[in-house]
Amino acid sequence: MKVVLFCGGLGMRMRADNQSLPKPMMSIGDRPVLWHIMRYYAHYGHTEFILCLGYGARAVKEYFLNYEETTSNDFVLTKGCQHVDLIGTDVSEWTITFVDTGMDTAIGERLRRVRPYLEDDEFFLANYGDVLTDAPINSLVEELAATDAVGQFIAVRPQDSFHVVDMDSSGSVSGLTPAGDMPYRINGGYFVLRQGIFDFLDEGDDLVMDGCVKAAHAGQMRAVAYDGFWAPMDTLKERTYLEDLHRQGTGPWEVWQHAWA
Repeated sequence: MKVVLFCGGLGMRMRADNQSLPKPMMSIGDRPVLWHIMRYYAHYGHTEFILCLGYGARAVKEYFLNYEETTSNDFVLTKGCQHVDLIGTDVSEWTITFVDTGMDTAIGERLRRVRPYLEDDEFFLANYGDVLTDAPINSLVEELAATDAVGQFIAVRPQDSFHVVDMDSSGSVSGLTPAGDMPYRINGGYFVLRQGIFDFLDEGDDLVMDGCVKAAHAGQMRAVAYDGFWAPMDTLKERTYLEDLHRQGTGPWEVWQHAWA
């Protein structure tokens, strides 16, 4: 099953360093967040990737063209340090298709532009390229397959760092509630889609606010409430949080590291 990753984000709120990198190439440890997402899917057996490139396309291409397996795998060095025998590997089974989908293209249109690479797949996966989770993706595929819907995504709770303000027209505040405690959920950015999603996408459309909304009005869109780990990487604060989890070896999204995953 192919995985479509949208890789054109600018990452303007994380420009403390690596000023020219697109957001999916911002690092967690020694690898970009894009690699972490791809490794997550590969753990579940999904190793065919289609990268929808936009801003920073060259950085994405060069990273994989010059990929170093020794960075994240153990190896044995012999013959005067001239020969490397990898003990493990992470990308040898991956197939990656790189497609330039435009600099300022809406996500739905990016998906439309890679449709020719998906025509043999009844189902495919899609992701924003900057959010991490430990959701059991294959279970989500099975859930969608048991319905007639054209798409499904995980619905997660908002981050507690935001607070909802209860106030009246005079500006008097009666309460503050962490967003995560509210009875609302947001789109978590992990999609399972059928070919039928393209029936709801016109030229220039956004995937969520156009395609998913139209499919929902037709009764063809589903969401799965997920309360496990989910985290975006939109800001330096969020990136630092993920870096800390990775450094401690407790990153829940690193399912390939956990024997129980």
